[in-house]
Amino acid sequence: MTQLTRAFAALSDPTRMALVETLIARGELPAGVLAGEAEISAPAISRHLKVLREAGLIAQRVEGTHRYYTARPEALAAISGWCMGHRAFWEGSLARLDSLLALDPEGEDP
Repeated sequence: MTQLTRAFAALSDPTRMALVETLIARGELPAGVLAGEAEISAPAISRHLKVLREAGLIAQRVEGTHRYYTARPEALAAISGWCMGHRAFWEGSLARLDSLLALDPEGEDP
């Protein structure tokens, strides 16, 4: 499995996606804060954070007994690069759809 595939697989879970969104928006946070805001148990948050770490999406920093997590910009840049690389496909597909809809603006059969 490639790193990009692991990243997409990890982000397919709504809880993990929300954790990454939180870290992007707020920066480095301790595990306890993330668990409290996600309203899930500490063991569950630990499992989700492990999946995100193994996918390379977040980094962990240990300070004493505390674990701090942050989003990894380089991993998010790789996802963005992949998406932008496929932008032409989506723009072309949407342009074709737009053209088809313009032929029949009422949605009636020809």
